[in-house]
Amino acid sequence: MTKGITVIDGGMGKELQRIGAPFGQPEWSALALIEDPDFVRQAHQNFVDAGAELIIANTYAVVPYHLGPDLFAARGAELAALAADIARDVADTSERPIQVAGSIPPLFGSYEPWNFRPDDAPALWDVLVKAQAGKVDLWLAETISSVEEYRSVAAVLADRPEPLWVSFTLSDSLPADADPSTWCELRSGESIADMADAVRGQVDAVLFNCSEPERFEPAIKQLVEALGDDAIPIGAYANAFEEKEEGYSSNSVVLKLRDDLTADAYVATAQRWIDAGATIIGGCCGIMPNHIEALAETHRR
Repeated sequence: MTKGITVIDGGMGKELQRIGAPFGQPEWSALALIEDPDFVRQAHQNFVDAGAELIIANTYAVVPYHLGPDLFAARGAELAALAADIARDVADTSERPIQVAGSIPPLFGSYEPWNFRPDDAPALWDVLVKAQAGKVDLWLAETISSVEEYRSVAAVLADRPEPLWVSFTLSDSLPADADPSTWCELRSGESIADMADAVRGQVDAVLFNCSEPERFEPAIKQLVEALGDDAIPIGAYANAFEEKEEGYSSNSVVLKLRDDLTADAYVATAQRWIDAGATIIGGCCGIMPNHIEALAETHRR
């Protein structure tokens, strides 16, 4: 890869759907874990074959929001452990070094900071942490919508020896009078500066994910400025969703994908993130192995 650039994998859910795995709402990517986990292995392998240097364990939907509270209580730990085991095995059998990130996802709905329940979150996240511990190289708290949510998950992981990466999701709701080249904020409405103050000295990398790719360049620039001399690795992995409809809920519908975000277009967009200061790049929902292959080929040593 280009010196200093790490390419991570793409969107697990949409890749599972593409290869014919059991897939649908509300279980999303967890349905394949439940019904036919070999598809999860194949999806990971597809991203490794495309050139990804890091794969994310398929635990994103292993939460009560997607499984329901009863199934999570009965099988959540088992499914999270299975997801981590599969990712670990794919990494360990690869012909080149592959890292595994343990996904620590939103518990109460993606993009829904108003639904965060700080009293309930630690015990639920602890299930996922204990199930994946010893199987992953680092922790990735992803699609984090607010500073409060970040602080809660960071506290759960505080005693773990593995590095902690945290990835925030950005609002896609650009105000009518906003300048798209500079406007960005977390889904909670908090600023990048507020977030930078919260993570300063506490994490090993900060990323942005599961938002429109157009939102990332200004966010990265603002994060670089806000961190100043406290600089740490910065990353970005966007989704390819069409604009979400009013009242969208992340476990109710399967969103359609944009048709303009080709592999070449994604590489060009990611280059702007790199120019802004990112050193970790990949994809989220709807970013497929062909996108990751194009990124990897572009930044191959």
